[in-house]
Amino acid sequence: MTKILFICHGNICRSVMAEFIMKELCRQAGTEKQFEIASAAVSTEETGNDIYPPAKRKLREKGIPFTFHAARQITRADYAYYDYIICADQSNLRWMERLIGEDTEHKVSLMMAWTMTNDPSAVTGISNIPNVADPWYTGDFEEAWQDIEQSCKAICKLLTKC
Repeated sequence: MTKILFICHGNICRSVMAEFIMKELCRQAGTEKQFEIASAAVSTEETGNDIYPPAKRKLREKGIPFTFHAARQITRADYAYYDYIICADQSNLRWMERLIGEDTEHKVSLMMAWTMTNDPSAVTGISNIPNVADPWYTGDFEEAWQDIEQSCKAICKLLTKC
């Protein structure tokens, strides 16, 4: 089983949207039993909080099922457990290094890197990768949706050949 952990700042918008989008893509492809998919934050600001209401509205609008989600912060144990740790932006990468140390196993990547390669082992070596738009600051959940959906489709394709 491949284990994927999506990361953003608070775990109430981008990472949790990615979690549920990826789960739905895998369900549609019939590969959901091949994956364990979750999400977490680099900060503790939203710990315990559910998905941000505008993110829920966007998921509903796009027909993506979701359940209650309690935001949580990534731990060192998560680094050991997950195969892929996929961050929404560069800031998340900097926080990750402080929280878990150096990425010695090359598990940590940026979400949009997956759209720029045909080789899952190459995602950590790509430079000039755009960030997933942060709707917390922009208010533009559609732009974030586009970035996340594109990334999740690329991840699904590269890891399952769906």
